[in-house]
Amino acid sequence: MAYNLNQTIFVAGHRGMVGSAIIRRLQALGYSNILTAGRDELNLLDQTAVQAYFQANKIDQVYLAAAKVGGIHANNSYPADFIYENLMIEANVIHAAHISDVQKLLFLGSSCIYPKHAQQPMKEEALLTGVLESTNEPYAIAKIAGIKLCESYNRQHGRDYRSVMPTNLYGPHDNFHPENSHVIPALLRRFHEAVQRGDAEVVIWGSGTPMREFLHVDDMAAASVHVMELDSASLNAHTAPMLSHINVGTGQDCSIRELAETVARVTGFQGRLIFDSSKPDGTPRKLMDVGRLNALGWEATIALETGLNDAYRWFVDNQNFIRA
Repeated sequence: MAYNLNQTIFVAGHRGMVGSAIIRRLQALGYSNILTAGRDELNLLDQTAVQAYFQANKIDQVYLAAAKVGGIHANNSYPADFIYENLMIEANVIHAAHISDVQKLLFLGSSCIYPKHAQQPMKEEALLTGVLESTNEPYAIAKIAGIKLCESYNRQHGRDYRSVMPTNLYGPHDNFHPENSHVIPALLRRFHEAVQRGDAEVVIWGSGTPMREFLHVDDMAAASVHVMELDSASLNAHTAPMLSHINVGTGQDCSIRELAETVARVTGFQGRLIFDSSKPDGTPRKLMDVGRLNALGWEATIALETGLNDAYRWFVDNQNFIRA
């Protein structure tokens, strides 16, 4: 695949796990004109500020990785924040890109867009065919709106705004907050601290039976750049005007119990695992059908235990700078 390395690329959300991985990928490929703006420079919730930023910069491509994210506890506790902030961010950035004549944009969504009881593995066609998981419905609705924003600007204005839907992500720069993080960083931190204290057991939320798929963020970044750089003809052969999003995952899943056992090996924990069934499990299974992405020439390369070791090393090296 040939890359135009002279393009100016704006990565929204560059300090987050996904945004920082996309920058690493772009730099590795040789891109040098990469624009970033932290919250102190650009408030993505402020429509006027976002439009002014786009007008002030000649942008060729946008990776929309900025989002408010969190695990089950955070989604249950702050549903208004999750739907409002994500709707505002994506609407502001996508519309500003359009009025500034940015032709190419990649929106990053989430596998939670699919119905709670969608047939497994979940195909792109499952979108809007059933009830969403209640614990993260506001976030999911915001992400669905992002897909439809991209499709609508494409249909009405001839833009080339694409959407990728990653499975559960993990890796360097993840959120390791003890209450508001996703399952992998939460477990890595909990097991690490248990080892440090010499605990005999670790308690894990839920029954341990739900099945989940996990993708290292560096694989996600590679897939994102791959999809962004596909020529329109090959992309259009696998998408449709109102079914344009593409799943990104490994195509393999494991139980939460198996994940916890792997995290225990990675962190060196040798005690007992206790599963608290009084806590919510969430969706019974979430596995992506990645046939469309594979047909477009990309497959994941980082095995789960290899990726967990990488994420754990990053956590250990940076734990003094991570929020308590």
